[in-house]
Amino acid sequence: MSDLCSHVNTWKDLVALGCDGQNVPMYVEVVPNRTSPPAILLRESYREGATVKKRTLANLTDWPREKIEGLRLVLKGEAVVAATDAFEIQRSLPHGHVAAVLGTLHKLGLDRLLSRESSRYRELVIAMIAARVLDPRSKLATARGLAAETAASTLGSRLGIEDVDEDDLYAAMDWLLPSQDRIEAGLARRHLKDSTLALYDVTSTYFEGRKCSLAARGHSRDGRRDKLQIVIGLLCSSDGCPVAIEVFAGNTGDPKTLGAQVKKLKERFEVKRIVLVGDRGMLTEARIREDVKPEGLDWITALRAPAIKQLVEQRGIELSLFDEHDLAEITHPDYPGERLIVCKNPMLADERTRNREDLLRATEQQLKKVSEATTRTKRALKGKARIGLRVGKLIGRFKMAKHFKITIDDTSFRYERNQESITKEAQLDGIYVIRTSVEASVLDMSSTVAAYKGLSTVERAFRSLKTIDLKVRPIFHWMEERVRAHVFLCMLAYYVEWNMRRALAPLLFDDDDRATAHKMRASIVAPAERSPSAKRKDTTKRTDDGLPVHSFQTLLKDLATLTRNLVRYRVESAPSFEQLSSPTAVQQRAFDLLAVPIAV
Repeated sequence: MSDLCSHVNTWKDLVALGCDGQNVPMYVEVVPNRTSPPAILLRESYREGATVKKRTLANLTDWPREKIEGLRLVLKGEAVVAATDAFEIQRSLPHGHVAAVLGTLHKLGLDRLLSRESSRYRELVIAMIAARVLDPRSKLATARGLAAETAASTLGSRLGIEDVDEDDLYAAMDWLLPSQDRIEAGLARRHLKDSTLALYDVTSTYFEGRKCSLAARGHSRDGRRDKLQIVIGLLCSSDGCPVAIEVFAGNTGDPKTLGAQVKKLKERFEVKRIVLVGDRGMLTEARIREDVKPEGLDWITALRAPAIKQLVEQRGIELSLFDEHDLAEITHPDYPGERLIVCKNPMLADERTRNREDLLRATEQQLKKVSEATTRTKRALKGKARIGLRVGKLIGRFKMAKHFKITIDDTSFRYERNQESITKEAQLDGIYVIRTSVEASVLDMSSTVAAYKGLSTVERAFRSLKTIDLKVRPIFHWMEERVRAHVFLCMLAYYVEWNMRRALAPLLFDDDDRATAHKMRASIVAPAERSPSAKRKDTTKRTDDGLPVHSFQTLLKDLATLTRNLVRYRVESAPSFEQLSSPTAVQQRAFDLLAVPIAV
């Protein structure tokens, strides 16, 4: 039989042997093996006297399944259809983006950080984290996208949670929240090492509904004074990697959130020495004195404009310092034991000059309307009190009242610019002062300024969380614990995205050669430069190896076109099987950069 098998490779070979399905009783038989896959054999029935016997003509075990099913049709005397008609795609689900996100999540060990033991709750939390990166929607919509009947991707099937509804997701959120402290401590061990920097900033986001105890009116960074809000504090490593997040009531002032972060660093994360970096509105004099210094933490912040103005008036800052240099270090008796690093950015100075002129002109247009109202022939605006009330409403709109001289009497109103005030303020354009307790032997001037500027990475995280990618809002939860769990899920999703962006940078418009960009920068005070490779990507919209450049969002959409298809032979009782579409060059490059498998 071995000689025969070696020549049987196609249906044509079988027909040449007399296997045409018409006159020879041949059939395909599956023979079970105890410890091996079953053998698939082509056999023939024949008579020897009164006895019916069979003999094997060929071993078909190595044949593809579709080839074997085609042979069955031939042996039954049925017509063999073209390959395109032999199969039907029963379902096609986006898969590539799921494989990229889940692969990164598992590679980071985030699943083990959630819980060392696999459980349904853990898989549900992983699904919500991944779904936040892939397609941030409500918990109901997320559940629909996971369920087998309404699946929007392979996420549910890959995690084995296709029988899910929104109540399951709420229960998983309740399971997650008590573990937040432990999970954040694990992230801190990874990313906050001794003698390093911790960046902290806050934002606010508005709230849907009025029932949550955390929702309150406060300073809205979204310009939604009509909405209740919550305040969110985010703690990051020096390179912007998120480590911990906390939700505060919407009427909590920024400085009031700082004490909790200091305790978190010292008690929960048990860091021995760390430098806390916060903006000028966060690390105020009171917070430094009451929260930071008692815990023995070093810190970096900046002076507010009135304090800088006072230093200049006291000649603590000589403006002639900037004739040749853009930064200088000084000391001052009002700040004992601290270093003050004075910086001047000419481009920032020009921008502030332009902005002030625009605001002055806008204010003059408003004041002109009041002046004309006092001189019109009909229903002229009269009375010192009435004119003053109208002026008061308008002059503060652009916060330029200090730069105008106002004269009001019962029948007229006059205004002019206060050039002395404008000139005095213009002297400080582009000047900012970094204030720190860190010794120069630990961080020199440039490194200290760079550390403070690192807060921009936290601002980028907030943009991603709130608007661009992860969309923490709208928030419909009314239970305080669910709101906290929702925000924590968003932070964990950003942790995955942050790591993905770093790995995928060569395919993205992100700068993938920051070391070169840093060397090109004339001074830490000067605006950041983009590397030559990043500029080429911006110009050509292509990578150096000719692939199209993506944003993070469009790359995920590109990866989603790599589908997992459920295929079935158009043969009675034939089983279905899964088939992954072939990756494009861009998709394969993305998985190579992430170093994760396409099939999850």
